[in-house]
Amino acid sequence: METINKISWEIRNDIGIITLDNPPENYLFQPDFVPLETLKKWTSYDYLKGIMICGAGKHFSGGGKLENLFRMIRDKEDINKKMEKGKAVLEHIENLDIPVIAAIQGICFGGGLEIALASHIRICAENALFAFPEVNQGVIPGLGGTVRSYMKSGFPRAMKLILSGDMINAEDAQEMHLVDFVVNKHKVFDHSFTFLQKLTRDRPLTVINAVMKALKNARSLSMEEAMKEETRIFCELAVAEARRRNGSGNQ
Repeated sequence: METINKISWEIRNDIGIITLDNPPENYLFQPDFVPLETLKKWTSYDYLKGIMICGAGKHFSGGGKLENLFRMIRDKEDINKKMEKGKAVLEHIENLDIPVIAAIQGICFGGGLEIALASHIRICAENALFAFPEVNQGVIPGLGGTVRSYMKSGFPRAMKLILSGDMINAEDAQEMHLVDFVVNKHKVFDHSFTFLQKLTRDRPLTVINAVMKALKNARSLSMEEAMKEETRIFCELAVAEARRRNGSGNQ
């Protein structure tokens, strides 16, 4: 196990586990809660088939302590650099070619919720609570929280969540598409780990990568371009599979 900035990393079988390890609330020390180069190293093992992000103890994360961030600010350029580093970390998570699951228990606030929204699948405990409380400190989410909540929930519900600063429960979060599955509060980690293993266990990494790339293309390209890329990826896989089955290198 490796640890940096109260964030730990371990690999179980072919699943990497990132733990926000600053209990009880697992507050984040800075916007780039784990250095990007460290995260790239952790996620670069060529046998990894999935990533889980969870919190140590009873909570996922209370996010960043904004008062600490305010004390660190020297000028607009300085804080912009810090936030851009944080966004780069979340974009790396979101753009991985293996599935990332956020296993959420307890509170999932602010930056913690932004981490969860950057994950591909969110599984939460039945008693989990969600909020963007930044407005109560005179700011808004700054690591993509407004954009990702809008993309998942739509304008009115995202506006209400962010502008009110109110907490919502697991049922409301699922109804808003902020989370995908709600499970027993005692089984979040095990359910998430088992779910990820079942999803990837018998799948070659090339197929997992291909699925992830095709789905990301659907999000970022036009329909015509995404479908063209899907066919190209299919053909690459089909040729490789035919060669494997035939036991030859024939074209």
